Amino acid sequence: MRPALHLTVVTETYPPEINGVANTMRHLVAGLTDRGHRLHVVRPRQGTDAGSGDPRPGETLVPGLPIPGYRGLRFGLPVFGRLRRLWQAERPDLIYIATEGPLGRAALKVAAAHGIPTATGFHTQFEQYSRHYGLGLLAQPIARSLRTFHNRSDATLVPTSELRDRLRAQGYTKVQVFGRGVDTQLFSPTRRRAPLRAHWGCGPDAPTLLYVGRLAAEKNIALVLESFIATQASLPKARCLLVGDGPERSRLARRFPQFHFVGAKVGVELAEHYASADLFVFPSLTETFGNVVPEAMASGLTVVAFDAAAAHNYIRTGDNGITVYPYDDLAFVNAVVAAAQDTQNLPHYGRKARATAETLGWDRVIETVEKCLFDVIQQRATATGPQRLAPTSQ
Repeated sequence: MRPALHLTVVTETYPPEINGVANTMRHLVAGLTDRGHRLHVVRPRQGTDAGSGDPRPGETLVPGLPIPGYRGLRFGLPVFGRLRRLWQAERPDLIYIATEGPLGRAALKVAAAHGIPTATGFHTQFEQYSRHYGLGLLAQPIARSLRTFHNRSDATLVPTSELRDRLRAQGYTKVQVFGRGVDTQLFSPTRRRAPLRAHWGCGPDAPTLLYVGRLAAEKNIALVLESFIATQASLPKARCLLVGDGPERSRLARRFPQFHFVGAKVGVELAEHYASADLFVFPSLTETFGNVVPEAMASGLTVVAFDAAAAHNYIRTGDNGITVYPYDDLAFVNAVVAAAQDTQNLPHYGRKARATAETLGWDRVIETVEKCLFDVIQQRATATGPQRLAPTSQ
């Protein structure tokens, strides 16, 4: 039986914030805690913490600054001294660094200086995001910086074997797969609600198309809307729904009043929105994984997505969903329209999608991560022997 570990997670984002990294960190912390390990989270104080007083048990909150374009989120400041004192007072067995911002870089530097094993998570493709915000010239410098950052850790954990192979080809070392799961109790076809569909104006013969995610350029939101417009031109009774928030929401809601912009949803309310739709439309190509894809599949929806990330891993075209070759926008729109018209096969795809999702439990994912963390600790101990923080003069 393996011993219990003292693990620290350093992350710029954490629930109740709504995004894929926060959701993954929630499952990681909860899953490792359930397996008997002691977890401590270091994160920036966010707007959701305003007026809440002391941090929650097992958390250290550090100062942060707003992230441009990401309303409500902040990146943590590089608090070298505070991290050093925190880990001198109680040294963790390993530090998992989920984000590559100033806080994550400070954590990696402090850990490296004092012999604490580290694993980093590759959760966001920042070099691809830069192209959507007029910063394309910075894509290569960002890519080099990310590679240097991750290669300084003892392991870099990525969500798919596809991404692992691509990063290795780019010069990343010690890359391992930290897969993703889905909560099939929460996300389920049993959450379908007729009153909710009626609220959207859906009749029994009207397919409902759904997008869930951030309403921002890097999510390829323009192609979502193009697909919705083409579908309603072919099927005027079709209804189109966008769940999520972001910098484009207000402008798009004014421009496309025929679509339902319902804002961000979480928990049961989010699950009911998934299950009450029929077709999930997700053309993003900046995802390292895309948690919304297995969530939609678990909800019994037909998914149309580009053949990348989670869709590449889990969707078999013509069986449990539909994938399109990446960057072929016309083929994507045509696939969405054809799927919406094929009302007889939508339930078939949805049942097969649900069956696939039922094999994606978080327990197995957390077990794999746990083994990886033990291996990192053992390899470091074998190479260098146990170390302790030197006394601080600060």
